[in-house]
Amino acid sequence: MKIEIFKADITEIQVDAIVNAANTSLLGGGGVDGAIHRKGGKAILDDCVKIRNKQGGCKVGDAVITTAGNLPAKYVIHTVGPVWNGDKDEKSKLLSDCYKNSLELAIKNEIKTIAFPGISTGIYRFPKDKAARIAIKSVKDFYKISEIEKVIFVCFDKESYEIYQSLLES
Repeated sequence: MKIEIFKADITEIQVDAIVNAANTSLLGGGGVDGAIHRKGGKAILDDCVKIRNKQGGCKVGDAVITTAGNLPAKYVIHTVGPVWNGDKDEKSKLLSDCYKNSLELAIKNEIKTIAFPGISTGIYRFPKDKAARIAIKSVKDFYKISEIEKVIFVCFDKESYEIYQSLLES
């Protein structure tokens, strides 16, 4: 498995699946979530509504999969990250679960290339450096990672890019 880092807009990445830092409602929001819903179009929202009707949304740490609509990816994996409030152990485990559950869905759907944003690092205020360490460790420790060809960490800002770059080089 190859790990790459891009400073880019995740909605423009050509992979089998992009991961959405969603909220529990799955109906779109701000940041990455809003951008994916806006650019991906109604098909993503329609799939999210079906999931909500079936299971009532998505819990923190869990993940669900939908079409990618108008995006260059085939799928969107929606995962709900934790809101940072300083409860380090619980929140760190939930964030790690976001990556593990997203990768599980990727394997089940024969996804070979996947792109992750910085889950929970926007309005959910998870410290970027801590979140990046959890993201990289969760991906590297995933027990079926050999079934994934490429994982891309997509950073929207320079600070996040430099954090991931530093961690991946060490």
